[in-house]
Parts: sequence; structure tokens; C-alpha cells
Amino acid sequence: MLYANDIHKSFDGLDVLRGVSLSIARGEVVALIGPSGSGKSTFLRCLNRLERVDAGEIALDGDIMCRMEEGQICYAPEDTLRRITLRMGMVFQSYHLFPHMTVLQNLIDAPMSVKKLPKKRAVEMARVLLDKVGLSDKANMVPCQLSGGQAQRVAIARALCMEPEILCFDEPTSALDPELTQEVLAVMRNLAREKMTMLVVTHEMAFARDVADRIVLMEDGLVVEEGTPDQLFDSTNPRTRKFLRTDG
Repeated sequence: MLYANDIHKSFDGLDVLRGVSLSIARGEVVALIGPSGSGKSTFLRCLNRLERVDAGEIALDGDIMCRMEEGQICYAPEDTLRRITLRMGMVFQSYHLFPHMTVLQNLIDAPMSVKKLPKKRAVEMARVLLDKVGLSDKANMVPCQLSGGQAQRVAIARALCMEPEILCFDEPTSALDPELTQEVLAVMRNLAREKMTMLVVTHEMAFARDVADRIVLMEDGLVVEEGTPDQLFDSTNPRTRKFLRTDG
């Protein structure tokens, strides 16, 4: 479904991604783990076109987002890029909810403005998704009235309102205390059971082990190792074992 090959990205001469390749099948849950600064979030942002890659190829179901042509990175025309990115949802670490809008307004804004969905249909979908994340009673609240866990669940519902085919999470629980973390992980576990395709940057090793079909370990802008949870947690690779000891 999603294919990325030999992705390179640097900032001010610092190589953050040094040739990262990853493919994700439809319905698969992939956990992206690794120490801070390993390039995980940058890779995710490149996949969602929030950052422009320096080299490599990204495609979604055969639709090319970018690729190398005569030694230069070339992106697809804007209409193709828009079509690809609309099929991908993103949930950020810090929620990114509009503070002046109610929860319901946060959910219906993009479907109405971007996908031109009628308001009645957008509201119906939003209420279904708020119920799905356990927040049907919070529709008329504003973000400052929510706990961190509630705000992140709203952010997940908002991403789902765009009906993405793949959902990317960038450290969705790193700003939350343990109790609120479990609220968010419970929603993500349910999505995994429903076979939502997900790419999750996380430090939650128990979640990665229990929910992911595959775990990918990154370090220093490279993929160190990937495999099933059992393969990673039983790995003999010294870099993998060192990371799991220090992070677990």
C-alpha cells in the first residue's frame, strides 16, 4: 500500500534520514521505534508531505508522490499530491486542535472545507466518531476544557473524519501521564482490531509488542532492524537489545 525507498533528508547540512526504506501493507500496523533524534518523526512528516525529501521515492498504491529523475528529486503535480495526502491521516503529539472551535467544529471543519461534505453529513459522521472514541458528551466543549487524553482522542476522531486509508501517529501519548496514555492506546487498539492501516511512532513498548504486526527500529537516520514483535524482542542484534533494555 505505502512504499518508501531510500529516503534522505537533511536540515542545514545535518543528515537526519540517510536512506530509510519501508513498505506497509493494507490493514497492517507498523510501530516505528528508536531513540530520540533517530529520524522517526521526520520520516513520518516526509510521508505526509509536511517535509520535502532530498532524495528517494514515495508512493501510495502505485501513485507516485516523489521519485528521483536524473539525479534530482521530483514531486508529482499538485492535484496528484493532494489526492495522495487526502488518503493519509496524521495525529500529532500535541493535538493541534483549533482552540477557538468546539470539539464538534474541530471535527467537521476539514470534511466540509476540503472534501466539500454537506454539514449535515459531516456532523453525523463526527458524532459517530466521537462516540467511537468515548467522547460523545464533549461535542460542545472547547479544547481547553478537555484533559490531554481527551484532546488526543478528539484529534484521532478528527483525523478519522477525513476517512483516511492509512493513519499515522507521531508519539501520540508522549505528553500524557500513564492513566491518560491508556485512554488513547485503548482507542488505537480498537482501530487495530478493525484493521485500520497504521504507522505509529511510539515509545510505548508494550503497545508495540501487543498490537503491531511489525516493528521497525531506527537509529541515526537508518533502519537498524525490522520484524515481528517476537523477532524484535528476541533479537540478537546488539543495537536492538541495547535500545530495548534502555527504553523498556
